[in-house]
Amino acid sequence: MTQFFLFIKESGAVGWVIILTGCLGFAVILERAKVLFFDYALNVDVFSNQVRSYILNKKPEEALIFCSQFEKKPLAKALKTILEKSDRDDEALFQAHDIALSENMPLYSKRVHYLSMLANVATLLGLLGTIHGLILSFQAVAQADPAAKQAMLASGIAVSMYTTALGLAVAIPAMVFYSILTSKQNQLMDQMVEQSSKLTELLSTLHLPQLTKPTIFPERSSDAERTDTAVNPPPFNPKAS
Repeated sequence: MTQFFLFIKESGAVGWVIILTGCLGFAVILERAKVLFFDYALNVDVFSNQVRSYILNKKPEEALIFCSQFEKKPLAKALKTILEKSDRDDEALFQAHDIALSENMPLYSKRVHYLSMLANVATLLGLLGTIHGLILSFQAVAQADPAAKQAMLASGIAVSMYTTALGLAVAIPAMVFYSILTSKQNQLMDQMVEQSSKLTELLSTLHLPQLTKPTIFPERSSDAERTDTAVNPPPFNPKAS
């Protein structure tokens, strides 16, 4: 740890800025990895098959309530938006499809692009530190007393090397994680487009009956028996085959 702080100290002000850039990148990596790999994780095949089963059995209310149980998942929110228009004409249905994608796709790509920017900034800051160190070295050669010239020259070279190393140490992991998170983001986006399109196409061919508010959101106790199945659909088992 002492060597690390000595390393940072020798890097000068530019080195501290690079460290700050690395901390920002690390925060983005943690937040996006948590969201993409855990918060938005969903067994797409099982989930979509369950929704499809409700639709094929002419039970759009149950499908809506089922999706409502997973509204923190962008895919479930997108399908719910489409299902809310399942009793409308094809034009309204495809408009709902477009709205669902435009509202939920950005949730996957949010903040990931900052990693690429921070990696480039760290690299450029490392180059800036290199130039700064070279300037110090040339100043030592040109202006310093012979007794102090060697120490100033060594200090300038150290600043150059340390800042270059720091910049690369921040930029390389940032680019690696940027590639990983971008790949996961694109996978989730493709799944949303595919499942939304399949659901829209299925609904456009079935012409389901009109949705009724009491069926989806029962307000009176007398409706309880009639809507028991809709309010309490079979539990979703993400590990089901």
